[in-house]
Amino acid sequence: MRWQGGRRSTNIEDRRGMRAGRPLAVGGGAAGLVTLVLVLLFGGSPSDYAPGDAAGPSGDVGIGGSGAPVDPAQEEFKQFVSVVLADTEDTWPGLLEPQGVRYIEPRMVLFSDAVESACGFQESAVGPFYCPLDQRVYLDLTFFNELDRRFGAPGDFAQAYVVAHEVGHHVQNLLGISERVHSLRGRMSQTEANALSVLQELQADCFAGIWAHHAQRQRQVLEQGDVEEGLAAASAIGDDTLQRRARGRVAPESFTHGSSAQRVAWFRRGLEQGTLEACDTFNAQASGQKRR
Repeated sequence: MRWQGGRRSTNIEDRRGMRAGRPLAVGGGAAGLVTLVLVLLFGGSPSDYAPGDAAGPSGDVGIGGSGAPVDPAQEEFKQFVSVVLADTEDTWPGLLEPQGVRYIEPRMVLFSDAVESACGFQESAVGPFYCPLDQRVYLDLTFFNELDRRFGAPGDFAQAYVVAHEVGHHVQNLLGISERVHSLRGRMSQTEANALSVLQELQADCFAGIWAHHAQRQRQVLEQGDVEEGLAAASAIGDDTLQRRARGRVAPESFTHGSSAQRVAWFRRGLEQGTLEACDTFNAQASGQKRR
């Protein structure tokens, strides 16, 4: 990505190194965290799960928001996500205005180990998440290392996809979609609620594609290979791929984010068409046209 020299967002809240209340007495060690990361990756509902202990950042040089030492290798990550967040701020207002919706810029909270949000106390094991109650995206920058090493999705555009997906949940919140989904889920069976969650997550993938479409069209930020990085990231975190890796089998009724093929298809759809109308996963499912 051509991101160096881009505008930095002023909506970055650096809480790295800050203490975030009392850790939950569950789990232990990085190996025990894999399942939670697999389940909650990219926009899960952290308040529905009890996270285990998270491994802290490595290194002993560099300063976080608390003045405490943090991994110095994170500084470039911090600058990168600030530029990507700024680019989403430049993209979404014009897309929501015709819908009669004013874009309110979300804040991004960078944290290490654990964090207090309006959605509750969360540890790094939950992965990146968006909390609609405080309109904040939460990210432990060490997740980018996991995205590369554990999930096989390297590259800066794969990382940008993480940010854009979570901002996509913010857009859903502003459009009233999140509230409607939450209300419907409360009146459904678990299997039905999971299926509705999949549609919400696939739409956030499509919204991430919308951002990439306009970022490239208006600012030429993509370089050769970037699209492939984004598609690889979408594929790597499909429910079927993650379940097969973690359990050796696939249980479609338990999907909450969509299969690899679905996630790739909807991200590509947003990337190619660049419109909110193209990302109506709910009506596509209702009319029997849900992408596989």
